[in-house]
Amino acid sequence: MMKFQLLAATALSMVAGASPTIAQTATPATEPAAVQSQGTTTADDDWGNEIIVTANRRAEPIQDVPIAVTAVNAQLLDDAGIRDIRGLEQLAPSLQTTTGQSSAVSTSLSIRGVGTAGDNPGFEPAVGVFIDGVFRSRAGIAIAELPEIERVEVLRGPQGTLFGRNTSAGALSVTTAMPKFDLGGYVEGEYGNFDAYELKGALTGPVSEQLALRVDGGYRKRDGYIEDVNSDRAFNDINRWYVRGQALYDTSAFSFRLIGDYYKTDEQCCGVVSGTRGATAPAIQAIAAQQGRTGIYTGAPSDRRMAASPNRDYGEAVRDWGVSGEINADIGDLKLTSISAYRDFRVLRNQDIDYSGIDRAYRDGYRSSLRDITQEVRLQGQLFDGKLDFLVGGFYLNEKLQLRDTVRLGNDANRYVDTLLAGVLGQPPSAGGIGRQAQFFGSFNVPTFTQLVTALRGGAALPTGTVPLFGQLLYAQSPQLQAAAPPGSALFTYLNTPLTPNVAGQGNNNDDFQVDTNAFALFTHNIVNITDQLSLTLGLRYNYERKELAASVNSNPAACGFFLGNDPRAVTYRNAIRAASPALFQNLFLLSCNPAVSSEFNGNYTHDRSESRLTGTAKLAYKLTPDILGYASYDRGFKSGGYNLDQASFDTTVLGGDGAQATDLEFGAETVDSYELGFKTSVTRQFSFNAAFFYQKFKGLQSLIFAGNSFVVQNVPRSTAKGVELESLIQPIRDLTFRLGYTLLDASYDADNDFSGTPLQNQQGRQFLNQPRNVVTVAATWQPRLTGTLNALFHVDMRYNSDVSIVRDGTGATTVGNDGYPLLNGKVGIATDDRRRQLEFFVENITNQYYNISGFAIPEQTGTYGVYPAMPRLYGVRARFGF
Repeated sequence: MMKFQLLAATALSMVAGASPTIAQTATPATEPAAVQSQGTTTADDDWGNEIIVTANRRAEPIQDVPIAVTAVNAQLLDDAGIRDIRGLEQLAPSLQTTTGQSSAVSTSLSIRGVGTAGDNPGFEPAVGVFIDGVFRSRAGIAIAELPEIERVEVLRGPQGTLFGRNTSAGALSVTTAMPKFDLGGYVEGEYGNFDAYELKGALTGPVSEQLALRVDGGYRKRDGYIEDVNSDRAFNDINRWYVRGQALYDTSAFSFRLIGDYYKTDEQCCGVVSGTRGATAPAIQAIAAQQGRTGIYTGAPSDRRMAASPNRDYGEAVRDWGVSGEINADIGDLKLTSISAYRDFRVLRNQDIDYSGIDRAYRDGYRSSLRDITQEVRLQGQLFDGKLDFLVGGFYLNEKLQLRDTVRLGNDANRYVDTLLAGVLGQPPSAGGIGRQAQFFGSFNVPTFTQLVTALRGGAALPTGTVPLFGQLLYAQSPQLQAAAPPGSALFTYLNTPLTPNVAGQGNNNDDFQVDTNAFALFTHNIVNITDQLSLTLGLRYNYERKELAASVNSNPAACGFFLGNDPRAVTYRNAIRAASPALFQNLFLLSCNPAVSSEFNGNYTHDRSESRLTGTAKLAYKLTPDILGYASYDRGFKSGGYNLDQASFDTTVLGGDGAQATDLEFGAETVDSYELGFKTSVTRQFSFNAAFFYQKFKGLQSLIFAGNSFVVQNVPRSTAKGVELESLIQPIRDLTFRLGYTLLDASYDADNDFSGTPLQNQQGRQFLNQPRNVVTVAATWQPRLTGTLNALFHVDMRYNSDVSIVRDGTGATTVGNDGYPLLNGKVGIATDDRRRQLEFFVENITNQYYNISGFAIPEQTGTYGVYPAMPRLYGVRARFGF
């Protein structure tokens, strides 16, 4: 009887949708198959708000456990058109997702305002992602097309025990549909605007009474929606496919689930539109115009048009595959669970990293790969007549991260330096110039020294099209140089000759990084049932982690020789430039021999770091009535330190640093102490309301920020995230469901931080970037009956984000942001009772709302900011046939 009730509640969870959820009691080995029940049932009284989840590696109705989790079932995922985990933010107000320069390696997830930008593979996420119990070590690895899903659980706040590795902000747990012992399957097709089409399906069935198989597969394609004004190309297209096979062996006391999957993409991602243009923009426009192109598109970002170099692209090819095995075995009254997994992820990317129509710099053949081996073992059961529900376990990760960076200089690299600095020097002294243009690398015709002297003395003007060398100007106006270098001398010739320019293709050739990680953990999670109303949850986890870095830097820009060599002529010239203008010297160095490609750092580097921490949880829960639960909790979270895999993080001696050292790449761990008060009510099966009040104190928060010419990780000493989360499910009648959510978030760097001289200068006391203070989500589904077996379907969901700052400058002023906006999606259609046959018309972003997904300061273009634009309105028709 108890098992029947649990199966019925599980089936109901497929109807109930999104609501705070958690779990605390042991799960029978056969339960996972039962959780796949169809999303609707036929019994008149078989509906309501009882939801079963396994967020704590146990299964229990949502309203009975003291953890803040948002659960989304298969039906709601389908109604909301969610294809990967990024779309979950439409239904979970405390979750924020963004994608930067790459969907594969630059996807960021944040919960309660805290996450991890993903612009460098060495920077691990603060939101852990688990698919069928397998840990995915980077957010981008987990954004593959989702096969048929049973449920998704968004665990809010640090998960210091069961999901302990790098979950200082929270975790996402995705459970996919399992093989079934009844023959079944489906085929689904879709067509939409931007010539989008998709075909996917699944087939499952028994081989014997104890063995069932399942195979899923799909292909999706769509044209890009960001147009290149310099060609007929469009970026941000979709071209991906996947195949996934499963086998389930299940007896009454033992089950084994084997999963293998392969996922591949070949796309152009991610285009950048111009948000704000600074003083460097005229130089880019001028160089592009000389070649019959547009340098920067100056229309509104909502036009979704950009200028790219015709010979560069944003190609991104991903290959991701893996295999996992899960064992559940009853050992007397105990349950043993073992999950073993091997995953291999590889991405090959190109990138036009000047984000303009000139060929300044690019990536060509950037490679990143991750190989993960994970093993988790858990043993759980009950003692003392159910007074103690215990769980003990261990976790191991062996990871190999490899990165080959290939930042290289393009055909216009030298011309950009000369054009930009000529414009700066040509300004009057009141504007920071010298009143006369000058160049360094000979991008323009060079006058003779005699012609220059004649012009300086008021004689004939310089020949048209000529621009003097800065060395010529220095010599002409410096008696000291004239005395040291009479005409005909080696120094005189040097000052009247352009500096050695960079050659197209020079830069990183190649920078190779490898980080080997071994992580171990032992954990226990125990629920003490003090009385029928009062329970105490105690969890503890010991974490040990060791990382070993090996890096090989090999860069070859020819212009670096001027700044790094010992040629006495170059030394004299360098000193003369620095004496004339320290700012000019620094700009010339950063533009000609940027630390991202500087040969100063060539060599091999090794380093290792290890750390061990205790994390855990303590929760006190009390049932005020059978329908009202109150709880108070404390959680300690931890996210390990690591390495920023970018040679630009090294310290250059040219600007007064102490030179490249492996420790320049290192950043420290972050920890968080989280306090939460919550209550959950379900006074009727038609209505539930849950609230959580949280306060989280972070130490060493890892923040990836732009430091002028590269992105670096800065550990913030003290940060605080606090707020309120409200969620409600209302189902006044069986056919009509409302899901409501609200998050009030105050997440900021503490005001007493000292950010002087750091990239975060003047940002203390301010809200974290791209984190709205107010988020409202609403999802409504109405399924009125049309005939005895056919229902109509009307669905709409909305997320409202209040205004945000996405990028701030050194004064703390917002340079890229969003005003508050709503994002609406909708669907209308018809479906059979069991949802096996459906025909529907869908629209994503109904109002064609524009907003900036994220943004950044473009390197080497002071005052210019690029933004990643939101997708335009997408619509189409979808048909599904199941059996």
